Amino acid sequence: MVKVREDHPIKSDGTIDLDAWLNRLTQLVPLEGISDVREACELSASLADAKSIALSAHGSYRMGLEMAEILAELQLDQTTILASILYRSVREGKIPIVTVGERFGEDVSKLIQGVLQMAAISAYQVSDAGYIAGKAKTPEQIQAHSDNLRKMLVAMIDDVRVALIKLAERTCAIRAIKEAPEKKRRRLAQEIFDIYAPLAHRLGIGHIKWELEDLSFRYLQPDAYKKIATLLDEKRIDRQRFIEEVVDSLQKAMKQAEIRAQVYGRAKHIYSIWRKMRRKNIDFSQVYDVRAVRIMVDEVKDCYAALGIVHSLWRHIPNEFDDYIANPKANGYQSLHTAVSGPEGKVLEVQIRTHAMHEEAELGVCAHWVYKGTDTQAKDRGYEQKIAWLRQVLEWHEELGDGDSVVGELQEEVAQDRVYLFTPRGDVVDLQPGSTPVDFAYRLHTEVGHRCRGAKVGGRIVPLTYRLKTGEQVEILTTKESKPSRDWLNSDSGYVKTSRARAKITHWFKTQARDENIVEGRNVLLPELQRLALDDINLDELAKQLNYRAEEDICAAIGAGDLRIGQVITAAQKQVEPEEERSPLLDLPKTAQKPVQHPDDIEIQGVGNLLTQIANCCQPVPGDEIVGYVTVGRGVSIHRQDCRNLLQLRSEQPGRIMEVHWGGGEKRHHTYPVEVRIKAYDRKGLLRDITIVLANDGVNVTAMTTLTNKEDLLADIVLTVEIEDLNMLSRALNKINQLPNVVEARRHRAVQSHSSSDSSTHH
Repeated sequence: MVKVREDHPIKSDGTIDLDAWLNRLTQLVPLEGISDVREACELSASLADAKSIALSAHGSYRMGLEMAEILAELQLDQTTILASILYRSVREGKIPIVTVGERFGEDVSKLIQGVLQMAAISAYQVSDAGYIAGKAKTPEQIQAHSDNLRKMLVAMIDDVRVALIKLAERTCAIRAIKEAPEKKRRRLAQEIFDIYAPLAHRLGIGHIKWELEDLSFRYLQPDAYKKIATLLDEKRIDRQRFIEEVVDSLQKAMKQAEIRAQVYGRAKHIYSIWRKMRRKNIDFSQVYDVRAVRIMVDEVKDCYAALGIVHSLWRHIPNEFDDYIANPKANGYQSLHTAVSGPEGKVLEVQIRTHAMHEEAELGVCAHWVYKGTDTQAKDRGYEQKIAWLRQVLEWHEELGDGDSVVGELQEEVAQDRVYLFTPRGDVVDLQPGSTPVDFAYRLHTEVGHRCRGAKVGGRIVPLTYRLKTGEQVEILTTKESKPSRDWLNSDSGYVKTSRARAKITHWFKTQARDENIVEGRNVLLPELQRLALDDINLDELAKQLNYRAEEDICAAIGAGDLRIGQVITAAQKQVEPEEERSPLLDLPKTAQKPVQHPDDIEIQGVGNLLTQIANCCQPVPGDEIVGYVTVGRGVSIHRQDCRNLLQLRSEQPGRIMEVHWGGGEKRHHTYPVEVRIKAYDRKGLLRDITIVLANDGVNVTAMTTLTNKEDLLADIVLTVEIEDLNMLSRALNKINQLPNVVEARRHRAVQSHSSSDSSTHH
């Protein structure tokens, strides 16, 4: 049956008697300072319309008081009570959340902010043809949609009190829609039935779950509801007389056996009766537990003693006994259930439990997970882990009286492994953390992904590299042409996170003509090599290194998406490293024939214990083909093989040229200076954005020069950065190229005369 709530105490002028209401509240839950609660009530009342204060139960003031009473019954703390009183006023824009924080504390404002975030779900209602009606969608589709909505909702919760405030708010909302238009009633009822009643059930808050289910059922299936309600009303007098007789008999028997017990009739909920009739395909007369009593005792041993008394009074019905005390359910639920043929031969259900068991089942400490659930147990481990966390906080709050001390500690242990997102139609899509709009597009449909050209999140255009967050609404902007971008396959660009999207993009390119793939692949490869100053690489040799026959095969593989540009760069880096077996160009003493590992990661063939330094003129980095030049007093200066200064030195003093190569030992932790040149149209914040990109990638900037042409506003920026290898450089250049107004970012080859670099050290 639907719970009948107690009305607020009213004065003669129709307004709420606040003193009487506060007195009633303190009887439900102890409060730290009644003055703060009074202040919150008076503030909410001052913001409400005078007419709504006197006449309407729908206004923010009255609803706040009603929410507070619901939460007081659950023994919530004063912070939660304050948040519930003020929540509707904040949601309706009558008071800024900042003001709440200033007057009542940050904890209160944080709770309200959490509930406001959960309210986003209400903007994407479940279809009118919902779970019960089941007309527009298949039951499987509706169930999957509801499961995803619940998972998304739970993923948003960082404090269990947020969930409880939202449940109280939804309970008040569905109580107040009796006179609302039918469409609004159905929409709200469907949302509560699919999302909030199961959440109350999962958290074990029995009496709220039953009320939400019965009220939702009333608006979603009015004919079935009225039929069962009528049948219950027709039998009400007889059933009441029968229950009173049973209760009287049991109380006398318990007193005679010296068992302290509380015996009372247990109301059967209308939706529960309807569901049992549907599940077992039986008539109303065959629902045994329409007539039911509950016996509550002090200790577990008294439960079994009471069971013996029940079975001694009336005949037990076979196969209708469950001992959930000796064998608790996996969710921790404990009670004895039996059905007997009671007075007049009428079937009677009896539940026997201790007071502690009853409190756990009703107030949410016990995990009422599977028992008579409205949903099947979800398979998603992250969702179950978060539910378990919410239950644990409830238990600790009940034991300690304050869950604040454990909330922060526990939420760190719960890592969400999915993000839940809305489509414009309100469907929920789940993706792995870090997913982008491109991943979202391919999750919707392969063709949507192929045609994706942009995205809106919450109505605002975002870049395709944007990292999506739970609760956001995503709209994909498409073109008629079905053609994904090859840039999406570049892992350094950050367009694609999921393997599903990457596989679909790769498959699309595989289906294209080879000639087109060669052209497209070459258009990707050559600019990248030029940007990294590797344009003198022998591509045919590189192809063999990658197990391809020739340059065209590499380009075709890149164009088709089979080969990533990062793999090619890695292979190119290996190709330019000289083999250890090569003879030294300089005939030096052969005291150390093996390469010697130097602190700066340079290996000098045939010689040991020599100082090395990177030449300033060409600034080689690991992966570049290098040559050593023996200076006077400064050891060996390391140049790129194509360095202009080195070419001159080679012709003038060939005897000082020696073979060197990059060390091949353990992973390097050294950095190398490289000049990067950026051309961009000048704008405010350009340098800031560039340095942020580099800082986020761990790239240190040691020098910077800028020159801006005042006529065309084209800025020429040269940076000296410290990088570990070419892959690190490639990632940084890719991200800089994605910045607004940037025309080109590439590695810069400095043009200097040899006199400026080594002339002081060679004679």
